[in-house]
Amino acid sequence: MNAPAGAHAQGPAVVRPPAAVLFDRDDTLIVDVPYNGDPDRVRLMPGAREAVRLLRAHRIPIGVVSNQSGIGRGLITEEDVLEVNARVAALLGGPPDTWVHCPHTPDDGCGCRKPAPGLVLEAAWRLGVAPERCVVIGDIGTDMGAARAAGARGVLVPTTRTLPAEVAAAPDVCRDLLGAVRHVLGHPSTVRRPL
Repeated sequence: MNAPAGAHAQGPAVVRPPAAVLFDRDDTLIVDVPYNGDPDRVRLMPGAREAVRLLRAHRIPIGVVSNQSGIGRGLITEEDVLEVNARVAALLGGPPDTWVHCPHTPDDGCGCRKPAPGLVLEAAWRLGVAPERCVVIGDIGTDMGAARAAGARGVLVPTTRTLPAEVAAAPDVCRDLLGAVRHVLGHPSTVRRPL
């Protein structure tokens, strides 16, 4: 993973663990294959299994919130998404506590597609936790925008497609997924201030 050298945190350190952690799917938990409907092409991002295992060990509910516009574009089906999700769950050692995805295209103007708050709010509701007690971990600005819009906390884990402006605007930035989970569990040494 290519993360910027100046990974940073802005704002206060985490004082208490979140009530739930919501992950973006593509390029956060798994390597992004655009509009993938083939479970055999699923590959975990580095540290994904360990990050999920750590949250489970702390008994923190886990959700996945994912834009899947390929459904609305007619490139994949709802069944394809469910099959890919089942493969992700198998690789992670079990399913998350909830999956929520948006099937709409950017032009549909829905309230669920990130950066709108709908996916985060729905996942929090399904998990029985307040959105402001959730942390959203993702790789791009729309993930952070959805967290912000829902009143949740965002943690960015940059990849090669993350824009510098998205890194600069993120409330917290961690170099890798396991580091992000350690950070939200109260280990602020995994995050650095800007240089």
